[in-house]
Amino acid sequence: MPAGFPDLTEEVRRRVSLLGFELVDLRQAGSSRRARMQVRIDRPDAAPGRGVTVGDCETVSRSLERWLDETGVLGDNYVLEVSSPGIERPVRWIEHWERFAGRDVNVKLKGLGRVRATIVRVMREERSVVLRPSGGAELTVPIEEARDATLVVDWEAFDWGEEP
Repeated sequence: MPAGFPDLTEEVRRRVSLLGFELVDLRQAGSSRRARMQVRIDRPDAAPGRGVTVGDCETVSRSLERWLDETGVLGDNYVLEVSSPGIERPVRWIEHWERFAGRDVNVKLKGLGRVRATIVRVMREERSVVLRPSGGAELTVPIEEARDATLVVDWEAFDWGEEP
């Protein structure tokens, strides 16, 4: 990575934020011949019916492409994918844990594997989250150890309309 960009995630996060969006997740893959960067964005004020549009993804993609081309951060041959986080969106950073306090997540916890748990509260100073696994006692977990967390969707709460 070129000098001045020691943390690609934070730089992408900053650039996405300047465009009025929130970086939900960033994944890098690919090979030395062709890098791949997957960027998932959301609106800070997202609500049902007011989520990320194709146009939003295009805006962020074009802006990031200009920056990536100018800096060569990913080299000359790369694939950039920008998308919405989806309904079962990742919960990755402390701001996400705070925003979704009270909601259920599926999360991989050290020693427990993948569990469904309720986000009880976030302790920002300790960089940890208090979770209540289904059928279990509350656990305090460092955020770095709460892996691959995604929001749980309550499909029964959806109004599917009348059956034909």
